[in-house]
Amino acid sequence: MRRFLRPGQDPVRERLKRDLFQFNKTVEHGFPHQPSALGYSPFLHLMAIGTRSGAIKLYGAPGVEFMGLHEENNTVMQIHFIPDQCQLVTLLDDNSLHLWSLKQHGGASELREEHRFTLKGPPGSPPSATQVTAVLPHSSREVLYLGTESGNIFVVELPSFRVLEDRTITPEAVLQRIPEDNCNRRSCELVEALREHPKNPDQILIGYSRGLIVLWDLQNNKATHHFLGSQQLENLYWQRDGSKFISCHYDGSYTQWPVSSDNRQPEPLENTVPYGPFPCKAISKIYWQTTKNGLPYIIFQGGMPRASYGDRHSISVIHGSQQTAFDFTSRVIDFFIIFSSDPAAEFDDPSALVVLAEEELVVIDLKSAGWPAVHPPYLASLHCSAITCSHHVSNIPLKLWERIISAGSKQNIHYSSMPWPIDGGTNIAPDPPQRDLLLTGHEDGTVRFWDASGVCLHLLYKLSTVRVFLTDADPNDNMNTLGEDEWPPLRKVGTFDPYSDDPRLGIQKIYLCKYSGYLAVAGTAGQVLVMELNDEDAEHVVDHAEADLLQDQEGYRWKGHEKLKTRDGPVRFEAGFQPFVLVQCQPPAVVTSLALHSEWKLVAFGTSHGFGLFDHQQKRLVFVKCTLHPSDQLALEGPLSRVKSLKKSLRQSFRRIRRSRVSSRKRRGGSGNASEVQEANAKFDQDALQEMELAPVQRKIEARSAEDSFTGFVRTLYFADTFLRDSSRHCPSLWAGTNGGTVYAFCLRVPPAERRMDEPVRAEQAKEIQLMHRAPVVGILVLDGRSTPLPEPLEVAHDLSKSPDMQGSHQLLVVSEEQFKVFTLPKVSSKLKLKLTALEGCRVRKVTVANFGSCKTDDYSENDLAVLTNLGDIQIISLPFLKLQIRYPCIRKEDVSGIASCVFTKYGQGFYLISPSEFERFSLSTKWLVEPRCIVDMPEVTSNNHVHNKSGTENAARKS
Repeated sequence: MRRFLRPGQDPVRERLKRDLFQFNKTVEHGFPHQPSALGYSPFLHLMAIGTRSGAIKLYGAPGVEFMGLHEENNTVMQIHFIPDQCQLVTLLDDNSLHLWSLKQHGGASELREEHRFTLKGPPGSPPSATQVTAVLPHSSREVLYLGTESGNIFVVELPSFRVLEDRTITPEAVLQRIPEDNCNRRSCELVEALREHPKNPDQILIGYSRGLIVLWDLQNNKATHHFLGSQQLENLYWQRDGSKFISCHYDGSYTQWPVSSDNRQPEPLENTVPYGPFPCKAISKIYWQTTKNGLPYIIFQGGMPRASYGDRHSISVIHGSQQTAFDFTSRVIDFFIIFSSDPAAEFDDPSALVVLAEEELVVIDLKSAGWPAVHPPYLASLHCSAITCSHHVSNIPLKLWERIISAGSKQNIHYSSMPWPIDGGTNIAPDPPQRDLLLTGHEDGTVRFWDASGVCLHLLYKLSTVRVFLTDADPNDNMNTLGEDEWPPLRKVGTFDPYSDDPRLGIQKIYLCKYSGYLAVAGTAGQVLVMELNDEDAEHVVDHAEADLLQDQEGYRWKGHEKLKTRDGPVRFEAGFQPFVLVQCQPPAVVTSLALHSEWKLVAFGTSHGFGLFDHQQKRLVFVKCTLHPSDQLALEGPLSRVKSLKKSLRQSFRRIRRSRVSSRKRRGGSGNASEVQEANAKFDQDALQEMELAPVQRKIEARSAEDSFTGFVRTLYFADTFLRDSSRHCPSLWAGTNGGTVYAFCLRVPPAERRMDEPVRAEQAKEIQLMHRAPVVGILVLDGRSTPLPEPLEVAHDLSKSPDMQGSHQLLVVSEEQFKVFTLPKVSSKLKLKLTALEGCRVRKVTVANFGSCKTDDYSENDLAVLTNLGDIQIISLPFLKLQIRYPCIRKEDVSGIASCVFTKYGQGFYLISPSEFERFSLSTKWLVEPRCIVDMPEVTSNNHVHNKSGTENAARKS
């Protein structure tokens, strides 16, 4: 902190700041970006996911999460848990192996990397000699068997990673026991699979790519049986009793082989092409699961007919006469089956199929009729449709919370009631102190409500605005409907759907009033919908109103997209938030700002052309104000022709900085050098500077001309009950800030409740402030007589806030991209200002008021400004004196999309996208900290309990 402050600052304040502010990146919400490997421990009931950026994440019961990061940042190719241990091994694409352990520290478990190792061959040997293709952790927990491209199988000691050269299984040793007329040296190239015998740990099954399979005796170091497949091998799987195994092949077939005790040459029991007879794609992985009723479950990936279904990503489940091919909208990375791991059990009795696809995790209940999906408590596919905006609401009242959950539960009736099957570990984190909602707007016109109270970001409810409009999609289409005779029997599963019927449906702004249950959402085509919460399905007409923001000005012609067509007559809505009025902006440009005042029943909206105010109780337009400057001709071209959407910007930025998410997890070092020579602004008020006592001398701000940018673009809207005309009478008001540094203030006359429906709301422009530097206005705030921000609408009525001080003078805080400025009200005379380092390119991107409580006492809290800049720094600035308290590096400045997506909470936390599918959660507060805290205990190991569910095996992705 001392780099930001002058020597000799108040030590009491310094201690207080340490009690108030602390920066932590706490947890990543959502689905891992670019997953590449999957593993599962039936012993620990934990699942592991590896990514292409070198991250490894472990998941168990809800709230049980661990994360590790390989320093190399290379792709994780395979993950294998060590049987009966709290350890796992990862294989990276640079051929390195890493041993990770779950260790207890400070009362909780932590994931730590213990050792790393790279298999090396003799000098001069080709890389293929030691390129690892298959990994088998032996049930003895003492060694790893590593199959390679050369056909050699190396034995590595655990945990030291020492190669036991005398135990290497060479192709030459294998060929000694096999007749020459059956195979040659090339038959033993590239080890595709290694499997330990489920009943005899001294035997392993070796599968070579060209189709040769060998049962190897580890005690006598010899091959006891060999099996000759006619097709290229993809994978192997032992049946539970060890009497048979299954091989699957490149041609879409699988073969069942017997394992006899004599020396007879084994012949296949059956060879099946499930989707033949036409050429089929490879079956890359297979399970054969026994059941009490005698009918096995045969579960495999791929195998679809090449010509017609070669582009499908499927996993098929066959059980007797039942057969379903689960069809995923993204590539399947890997899968595993959860079944009985008790070695004394006679049957597998599978209960769940867990599939890791490239964009989502899907769990299928195999116990229930119809094999329904299980609703995941974490790893949500946030980007099932591209995220276009976010909105956070803190401390939701219990009644509203329960109503939202009730509406969401009606949407989930098609899900299984099975408890979440991946339930390892224990969550020991304290219960969240309050209920928080994170709302995400999406490109397909939906708004998703997430429980953001704790570590697990859980979907509560999904709202769709599509029904209001006429689109190309028929809402009655059922993607999952199958014809009785359809073959293959495909069934769509999962929620990831990257395609939008119409980009104009995209949600751009969201505003939820947690006290009244009113919700306003605004979209890409100028649509503003006001909704209220209804616990029952309903059918009603949505009222329409049009707001002509150009006010029939001549010489302007809109060149962008058309508005969305609306449905005529009553529209049926399911329980939840139901729209009752639609305000359509003309021209139908992107809505850039939105504000809702549920007490006054008013909604304000702004675009690049102006802003308007709508009375949603009387369903009447109060006024519109055109902010278009004569130079703003580009504003008439429309966002779909000129301005990049957030989604497009996200995609391009994530491609440009593909690995930035890794660096973003690491806290950056210090900021700029405090000893830099800094120029004082000659126009700056010296008295104000002395009052603020800020160490960094503030830099010059360059004035902009009206032609520099989109000056009419409305950036922020704000309702306030304050002194606008004179100091004796306060009145409702609406404030608007534009891209050209202009602030408009309108005095509103809202009739009392008894005459609210009889008299119209009236508005009159009272003030217009032009900032000299013309920087975009990104925030407006009114402080009451105690210098406290005005409470939210209805907050005082619900006894959750003190009434504002209407006796003393109010102050207006205007935040532009380049400075903070405090004005007195009602005269609007400048009182204080704080300038950012504009000449160094620092700009305010996000600003909000946050309440910071002391971690030492519950009696003290204060309101400060949390500010995110375009450099990725977060600054905390005090109110009302605008003193810089502290600055933290948070987001890489190159991560434009992360900065654009950031949203602050009311209590000093925040979220930003580190990939299209993940939010990074951070905290600026010492008191409000949401992070995983969990423990994994070693279960008791029964004698001879070697787990035979080797589900984290060779990655099917490698063969796709």
